[in-house]
Amino acid sequence: MIYLDYQATTPLAPEARDAMLQWLDGPGGSGFGNPHSPHKMGRAAAAAVEFAREQVAALLPSGGRVIFTSGATEAINLAIRGALSAKQGSISASAIEHAAVLDTARALGSCHILNVAKNGQCNTKQDLPQDTRLVCLMQVNNEIGTIQPTVDWHRKAKSANALYLCDAVQAYGKIEVTGADMIAISAHKIYGPKGIGALWVRDNIDLGEVQTGGGQEYGLRSGTLSPSLCAGFGAAAAEAKDRMAQDADHVEKLWTIVAQAFDSWRLNGSAEARWHGNANLQHNGIDVARLMSDCREVMFSAGSACASGSGRPSHVLKALGLSDKQAKSSIRLGWGRYTEAEELERACDTLLKAARKQGIT
Repeated sequence: MIYLDYQATTPLAPEARDAMLQWLDGPGGSGFGNPHSPHKMGRAAAAAVEFAREQVAALLPSGGRVIFTSGATEAINLAIRGALSAKQGSISASAIEHAAVLDTARALGSCHILNVAKNGQCNTKQDLPQDTRLVCLMQVNNEIGTIQPTVDWHRKAKSANALYLCDAVQAYGKIEVTGADMIAISAHKIYGPKGIGALWVRDNIDLGEVQTGGGQEYGLRSGTLSPSLCAGFGAAAAEAKDRMAQDADHVEKLWTIVAQAFDSWRLNGSAEARWHGNANLQHNGIDVARLMSDCREVMFSAGSACASGSGRPSHVLKALGLSDKQAKSSIRLGWGRYTEAEELERACDTLLKAARKQGIT
């Protein structure tokens, strides 16, 4: 099988796996302690959690704290609900945000949608409603890979006396994450384990309590932390930091292979302002379901994994101006650290041969 769905999840890095194993010891071991217990085993587990917190924070701006969560969806909910819990006002979010942002914002009431251009970028010249209290704009889009001007949006939010939440799930560990009051990230998008993410919160920003209980994470997030998941997240973050330039160079070389192979297809989103580990491609007349059936050895996507099976056209592609038919005739290819050039070439050849059987040239 050839895996080309890196935006959905990434393979677990060996470094992350090794870091996790010592905190999974069963009877007779010493690594299964509760990090919130006061005894020796608990203190050892707590030290592992704090070390991982430092590793995760090393890829984020200074002057903030890292709150571990079960994933980016929980981090986003904590940010939005926590920021609006004690304030009246509306939320402004881009039309191409993940459902975790849009659905949460709409659930809270007043949500203003920020338009994006055909290249997938959100222009800062748009006006914000006067009662805006929170602006939400992701740094790298999970479906089309476009990179947003987050620093400019952070400035615009500040000038409107609003907070700015950045969903950096697809950016963290790949490019520098800057310009935000709160940042949501996830471990399994940077070769770490599933089931853990984090919310970075700038110092002096107070969030309301969303989840009641023991208040283990800064009094905001309750529940026993997993030292194993934290350690895996931390090791993955440290590895990403050490080899960020190397990973970027590798991804860029693979981008060239895909761009040349699919030169007759339409690229959804900007070719320049994007993370080049993602290619969202469209061709009129392509039957994506048939393509997937004919290319079962190639793991690729027709959009966000979180929205798969809904039958609805991608809201991201619709926001770019694509019709329902065009959105449903688009595929997403994603690659990364462990993708080899030869297998990517083979995958492209397989997909294009299958497309030709449908009369697509």
